[in-house]
Amino acid sequence: MAARKIAAGLFVSLDGVVEAPETWHFPYLSAEMQAAVGGMYAEADTLLLGRATYEAFAAVWPHQSGEMAEAINGIRKLVASTTLTEVDWAGAELIGGDVLAAVKELAERPGGTVTVTGSISLVRALLGADLLDELRLLVHPLVVGTGRRLFPEGTDPVSLDLIRSAVLPNGVLDLTYRPA
Repeated sequence: MAARKIAAGLFVSLDGVVEAPETWHFPYLSAEMQAAVGGMYAEADTLLLGRATYEAFAAVWPHQSGEMAEAINGIRKLVASTTLTEVDWAGAELIGGDVLAAVKELAERPGGTVTVTGSISLVRALLGADLLDELRLLVHPLVVGTGRRLFPEGTDPVSLDLIRSAVLPNGVLDLTYRPA
């Protein structure tokens, strides 16, 4: 069986900010965007999260209802953290030790897509270690001005191939890249 796909999905502003999308993303939320995000979860059997994203999601999603909440709450969740000692969200497991080695081993096992949501440092590390198969960006028509960028100044060059693109009615670009 082929290796599983590791795919990351992020909300990003035109100026590259990926930090705190909950403060700028919601005016652009639409049925089309919900379908795009829902599609990422639908093809996944595992959700891979960094510590900060895990803590933010675990504080909100267990208390939500609806199709998206069911998908997120019901999926297996792996949490990459060097500081957490336990996770208590249903279906969550902690990845201890070498996260990149654990993800590489996970990618070599049979199964569905492993989706990474948010988790900026983790996405950077996976991309740098050549472990990320797809990078899906929902680029919002907005300049945030400040905040963590996906690729900060001084980042080594990374070549990507655009494999899919769509323009949502609200002006958000839905772009999927693969490492070149």
